[in-house]
Amino acid sequence: MSFASVYPHYVKKVETKGRTIAELHQVIEWLTGYTTSDLTRIIENKIDFETFFAEAKLNPNVDKIKGVICGYRVEEIEDPLYQKIRYLDKLIDELAKGKSMDKILRE
Repeated sequence: MSFASVYPHYVKKVETKGRTIAELHQVIEWLTGYTTSDLTRIIENKIDFETFFAEAKLNPNVDKIKGVICGYRVEEIEDPLYQKIRYLDKLIDELAKGKSMDKILRE
């Protein structure tokens, strides 16, 4: 599955809840190190999630992401790729739910 196929859903989710694309990109950049221009390239090239996360520079505080998303505790997911995808889902869910950026970015 490509990141490009899911990205519009992320945008819709956060915008529906009054958040911005800039905030979405800030969250993605915090987790992966990807800038907005990196995301544009990734979307244009239809990079799959495996490559997306293989090339990412995960934030050293990623282990502070805890909680349940889609019925799974993110900190207990054993498959590394699936766990990274759920980390991203969790952060976007927190953004959509109105959490402050300080809390989302684990500052």
